[in-house]
Amino acid sequence: MEYAISKGILVAIVLAPLLGSIIAGLFGRQVGRVGAHSATIAGVAISCALSIYTLWQLMQGAPVFNENVYTFFEVGNYSAHVGFLVDNLTAMMMVVVTFVSLLVHLYTIGYMAEDPGYQRFFSYISLFTFSMLMLVMGNNFLQLFFGWEAVGLVSYLLIGFWFKKPTAVFANMKAFLVNRVGDFGFLLGIAGVLYWFGSLDYATVFAAADSTIGGGQTIEVITGFEWSVATLVCICLFIGAMGKSAQVPLHVWLPDSMEGPTPISALIHAATMVTAGIFMVARMSPLFELSETALQFILFIGATTAFFTGLIGMVQNDIKRVVAYSTLSQLGYMTVALGVSAYSAAVFHLMTHAFFKALLFLAAGSVIIGMHHEQDMRKMGGLRKYMPITFWTSVIGTLALVGTPFFSGFYSKDAIIEAAKHAGDGGWVYHYAYWAVLLGAFVTSFYSFRLLYMTYFGAERFRDAHPSPVHAVHDAHGQETRHEPLHDDGHAHPAGGDAHAHDDHGHHGPHEPHESPWVVTLPLILLAIPSILIGYFTAGPMLFGTDWTGHHEVRGFFDGVIHVLASNDVLATLKDEVWHGPTAFALHGFVTPVFWLVVAGFVLATVMYWWKPGLPAKAARVFALPIRVLERKYFADDLWIGGFAGGGVALGKLSRVFDTRVIDGLFVNGSARVVELVSGVIRRLQSGALYHYAFAMIVGLILLLAVLIKYWR
Repeated sequence: MEYAISKGILVAIVLAPLLGSIIAGLFGRQVGRVGAHSATIAGVAISCALSIYTLWQLMQGAPVFNENVYTFFEVGNYSAHVGFLVDNLTAMMMVVVTFVSLLVHLYTIGYMAEDPGYQRFFSYISLFTFSMLMLVMGNNFLQLFFGWEAVGLVSYLLIGFWFKKPTAVFANMKAFLVNRVGDFGFLLGIAGVLYWFGSLDYATVFAAADSTIGGGQTIEVITGFEWSVATLVCICLFIGAMGKSAQVPLHVWLPDSMEGPTPISALIHAATMVTAGIFMVARMSPLFELSETALQFILFIGATTAFFTGLIGMVQNDIKRVVAYSTLSQLGYMTVALGVSAYSAAVFHLMTHAFFKALLFLAAGSVIIGMHHEQDMRKMGGLRKYMPITFWTSVIGTLALVGTPFFSGFYSKDAIIEAAKHAGDGGWVYHYAYWAVLLGAFVTSFYSFRLLYMTYFGAERFRDAHPSPVHAVHDAHGQETRHEPLHDDGHAHPAGGDAHAHDDHGHHGPHEPHESPWVVTLPLILLAIPSILIGYFTAGPMLFGTDWTGHHEVRGFFDGVIHVLASNDVLATLKDEVWHGPTAFALHGFVTPVFWLVVAGFVLATVMYWWKPGLPAKAARVFALPIRVLERKYFADDLWIGGFAGGGVALGKLSRVFDTRVIDGLFVNGSARVVELVSGVIRRLQSGALYHYAFAMIVGLILLLAVLIKYWR
C-alpha cells in the first residue's frame, strides 16, 4: 500500500487551531467559557491527531511533501508563496507542538478557572499554536519569518496577559524589544539569502548552497575587510535564533516571561517559541555546514548559556524562575549540539525536553494553585503529603531533567555531552564547550533537587507566612486605590494567603494546601509518561540510525533531512564508540563523570536543604559576593535597561537639546536674528531723501579715489 500526505490534511492541521482562536476571541461572549475552551481544545485536538497521522504516514514510507498551496504575491521574477515542507523533522515538531499544546489547553481549564480573561486566554494560546505550526511547516524563508514574528507577537500578548500588572507589562515589552534585536539580524540573514540565491524557497536554496556560497565567496562588509558570505549569512540567521531561543546576551527576556500565566510559561518554554531557533538552525543545516566559523560562534554562545545561566537558577526562590533558568541552560545544551554539527542530537533534546519541561512548569503551576498563588519556595515545604500527584510527577520531571539513566533526558543530554567531548580539532572553544556542559550537569542537579526539597520536603513553612500590608497604588486615571500585592494570577492576593479566606479583622488567615483538580493533574500524568519512556525508544532511530533496540541498522530518522559533512559527523563517531543500544548506553551512564556530577549535585542539595537546613544561610554569608552577582544576573539587566535602553534615552535627550539649542537656536533662529539685525541697520540708511543718496555717492567716490591713489603703480 502506498502512502501519500494530503494537502487538505495539512491545511486542516494549520487552520483548526486558528478557527478555534477566532471563535474564542471574536465570539467569546456569545459562546461563553465552555464554548471557548471547547472550540480551542477541539481545534488543537484535531491538529494533534492529524499530525500524528502525518508522522505515521512518513514512517510507513510516504514521500516528503513539498508544495505551495497559495501564492501570496509576485514581483518581477520573484513570487512569494504559502507552502508546506513536511518531512520527518517537520512532522516530529508538529506532533510535539500540538501534543504539548493540547495538554496545556486542558490544564488551562483548571488554572484559569476564575480569571475574567478566560476566553481571551484560550484565543491567544490557540493562536500561538497556529503561529508555531506555520513556522515549522513552511517551505520558504518568508513563511518562516511570518511564523517567527507571529509567535513573537502572541508571546507579547500572553506574557502581558494581565495588563493591569505593571511587572507583566514591563516583561512583555522587554520580550518584544529584545526579540526585535535578534529579528533584525534574522531579517538581514534572509535578505542575504535572497540576494545571493535569488529565491527564498528552501529546496532551491539548499540545492544551490554549495555552488553559490560554499566556494569561499567573500563580500566586503567594511572597506578593507573581506567576510565569507556563508559565515555572514549564517551568523545573521543565528542572531535571530539567539533572540527566539534566548541565548546570551539576548536571554534576558525569558525569565521575565514568568509574569504571564503558568500555562503559557509551559507553552513558550517547552514546545513552541524558544525551540523555534533550534529548529531553524537544524533546518538550515545545509547552509551552516558551509561555515566552520559560524559553527564555532554557535558553540561558544551555547556553552556560555548552558553553564552561566544555570548558575543563576541556583539562587532563585521563585519556583517558576528556577524552571525558567533551567530552560535557558537546556537551550544552551541544544545550541552546543548545533555548534558541533550534532543537529539530530539538538532536535532530539528539543523533543525530550519539551515533555519534561512542560511537566515541570505545569507541576509548578499546580503547586501555585495548591498554595493559593504563592510562588516563593521559602514559604512552602512539606507539600508532598498534600499534593502527591504533583509531587511524584515533579520527581519524574526532575529525574529526566538532570539526566538520570533510563529517563528520556539522559539519552538526549548525555548524547550532547558526548558529542561535545568528541567534536572538533582540539581548539579551545571545543574544550570550553565540553567543560561547560559537563559542569552544567552538576549545576542542573543542584538547583533541581533544591527546588524539590524546598517545595515538597522539610518544615511546612507556609503556616508561618504572614500577609503583606495593604499599600496604596494609583490606577490608570491617577486615582488612589488600595490593593494587595499582585501574584501569579494577576489578582490582589496577600502573600501566603487564600483569596477567599478572611478572618474577622480583614486579614487572610493560614491556608491548607490541596491537590489540584483532575484537569490539572491529568496533563501532568500524560507528560510524565513520555518523560520516562520516549528517549529509550527513539534515541536509536533519531541519533544513530538503528532500531530502538540498537542492534539493527535502519534508515536514520533524519536522513535526507539534516545534512552534515562527513568530516563533521560526530554522531557517527559516537555510534561506533559508545552506542550499543539504549540499555547498554544507560548502564554505561552510571560510570561516566556526568552521572557522578549529578550525584554530587543531589548530595549537596540534600545536605543543604534537608539534613542541615541552616547551611544555606551560612553559605549566603560566606559567598555573599558571588551570590550577589548571580542574584543580579551578571548585571545583564543593568546593561540592557540602564546601558543600552537608558543610553538610548540619554542620547535622545542629548539630541533633543542639540536640536533645540544648536540646530534651531543657533543655525535656524540665529541666522534669522542676524538677518533681522542687519536689515534693521540697513533700513535706517534708506531715508528716501535725494540729498542723502547724493552725499553717500560723493563720500563713496572720495573713498574709492583714496584707495586708487594709495595703491597706484
